[in-house]
Amino acid sequence: MSGIETRRHRGVGESVLRPDGTLKVTGEFAYSSDLYLADMIWGVTLRSPHPSAWIRSIDIGPALAMPGVYAVLTHEDVPGARFYGLDRRDQPVLAVDQVRYQGEPVALVAADHPERARRAAEAVVVEYEVREAVTDPRRAAFDASCPSVHESGNVLRHQPVRVGSTFEAPVVVTGEYEVGMQDQAFLGPESGLAVPAEDGGVDLYVATQWLHADREQIAPCLGLPEEKVRLSLAGVGGAFGAREDLSMQVHACMLALRTGRPVKIVYNREESFYGHVHRHPARMRYEHGATRDGRLLYVRAEILLDGGAYCSTSPAVVGNAASLGVGPYEVGNVWIDAYGVYTNNPPCGAMRGFGAVQACYAYESQMDRLAEACGISPVEVRIRNAVSQGSTLATGQVIDSPAPLAEMLRELAAMPLPAAPGDPGAPDLLGMPGGVSQTTHGEGVRRGVGYGVGIKNICFSEGFDDHSTARVRVELIGGEPHVLVHTAAAEVGQGLLMVQEQIARTELGIDAVTVAQADTSVGSAGSSSASRQSYVTGGAVRAACEAVRERLGKLTSDGSSLVEALERAGAVEETREYRHRPTFPLDPLTGQGDSHTQLALCVHRAVVDVDVELGLVKVVELAAVQDVGRIMNPLALEGQIHGGSAQGLGLALMEEIQVRDGLVLNPSFTDYLIPTILDMPPMRLSIMENPDPNAPYGLRGAGEPPTLSSTPAVAAAVRAATGLRLPRVPIRPHDIALEGIPLEGGAPDG
Repeated sequence: MSGIETRRHRGVGESVLRPDGTLKVTGEFAYSSDLYLADMIWGVTLRSPHPSAWIRSIDIGPALAMPGVYAVLTHEDVPGARFYGLDRRDQPVLAVDQVRYQGEPVALVAADHPERARRAAEAVVVEYEVREAVTDPRRAAFDASCPSVHESGNVLRHQPVRVGSTFEAPVVVTGEYEVGMQDQAFLGPESGLAVPAEDGGVDLYVATQWLHADREQIAPCLGLPEEKVRLSLAGVGGAFGAREDLSMQVHACMLALRTGRPVKIVYNREESFYGHVHRHPARMRYEHGATRDGRLLYVRAEILLDGGAYCSTSPAVVGNAASLGVGPYEVGNVWIDAYGVYTNNPPCGAMRGFGAVQACYAYESQMDRLAEACGISPVEVRIRNAVSQGSTLATGQVIDSPAPLAEMLRELAAMPLPAAPGDPGAPDLLGMPGGVSQTTHGEGVRRGVGYGVGIKNICFSEGFDDHSTARVRVELIGGEPHVLVHTAAAEVGQGLLMVQEQIARTELGIDAVTVAQADTSVGSAGSSSASRQSYVTGGAVRAACEAVRERLGKLTSDGSSLVEALERAGAVEETREYRHRPTFPLDPLTGQGDSHTQLALCVHRAVVDVDVELGLVKVVELAAVQDVGRIMNPLALEGQIHGGSAQGLGLALMEEIQVRDGLVLNPSFTDYLIPTILDMPPMRLSIMENPDPNAPYGLRGAGEPPTLSSTPAVAAAVRAATGLRLPRVPIRPHDIALEGIPLEGGAPDG
């Protein structure tokens, strides 16, 4: 077209720097916890110390009598609906007659100083009648004598998958596996600022993953129409799924409307551990049957996910675990039962990998056992069973885009290994297990190599109306064309602002692009989860840009320049929605259905050194091969793979919320350990581009798959070094250092 050309400089496919990156590195970026208004006051939440109890009385008098206190609220002060929730409205704004987990909100306080608010909250007198806590998920699911956490019963969802009828094979391997409760461990605690408005509504500035879903839950609880509850995204210090659910949103708004003052709430680190959902801990039983040369004939599995006290996204997590429960392998006979259950443990919900992580650890552990039983290599057994384009999953869904798993595995296996201990170029003592503590000079240190494969659904599944809205405006600013992109998509650290800019530059050929603050004045963009925003919001931005480009083409069809056309016409603006192809719910009896939009693959190889005497593990190297369809930004993509691998390594070796009798024992970064720069090894990456014809630009969501395959790869490497079965992650030092039961052939068994 005349006057406007598609431009790729700083567009799609380039390593464009993030617009928020420099500010975050220099410390100038404003996070939600930095929000400030001159007349604001502070909100604090009083939480239950018990995992299960009746509330017999609440006395707020002592707190109200304290100087500087503006309000003390209980469930009786909730203006509208008393319950909210993403999937089921089962979670009270403030506990009504009972508490179902340690840390459940019971009362709110607003005061002129955060310390005064905390002291006032401590002065609220709550009389509890403690009762038996349901903490064993197996008992909750299958024991008829177990108390019900909710009147509806303890089973949130049971999703079977049934294919075929032959469950006999020459080679059979069985195993029971466990995954601990992992925390998202974002560095920016829950925080936000609620400001009462003149129209009787409220403006909320908050760190979240899904502005419109927040508003849909907040407004009924406040007794307000949605148009009077306006949300704007404040700076987000990480999310990984934990900000999909509400935390302080309704509480801050209630206090602001009651006091007529802006109210800020910022959780401390301990409260953050109580204030958001975690990754579901899982108990799994698997049985794999195969031919003697390692080709799968059947898989049986029971996957039990502990959802904790409230529903959150547990039903969808169960759906993912069930549908992806055999991994990216061709198998003709499948019998899976996946369950999500209520307990009085901390609530669990979305976390990077969303149900696929737990299943991946189990089925990959089984593939290693199958390789051992058949006398073939761990890589070969995976290649022989690998899916490809045209393969049918256990749910009956056909993979209709490239899935070069066998090629990926061969490329991974061909990558050079790091130098062995003692070889030239091998790490010095500081690179040994124990690191700077220098607990070893190499004695008792053994090396192991392990592999992991993961398959993850991209975008929302099972018939959800998954869409995004984008508004794109082109106008002259200072005599030059400028693009404004406006969506409600949350930038949570994944680089979405940058991708929106790149798409606008590519489609409109205009270098000056600004992405407006995300808020609810534009249509929903859905959640920043499920690796979906580049796909869905990227698709919406592209569609809006195409509509703008079409109008600009007409304006410049007479040969005039873009500047001249905009001088005549003024701003050109278009809004578009983008929806991916439809998905369908899994059949509740057979688990059959085209439930997923897109599937992504990642494979990992881990090399570890293990001090078998002290149980210390050093990950020497991680290598990964991932197919991303189309690279939108090479530098950002590498960061996503590194980050996902770090969280997978953490789950393999150190990250676990310790819960005993429903009580959290380690709600701090002193005792909840996450990988540091000293724990993360060098990484070798190979990134493939096999475009998905159904996706914008052919891209494939990339943020979650590395979290799946890195955990079993690290665990497999530790097993290879120690000879122990190690059926549970995280693998703890005492799992390794304690003498195991000998296996047949003399190797120890954990």
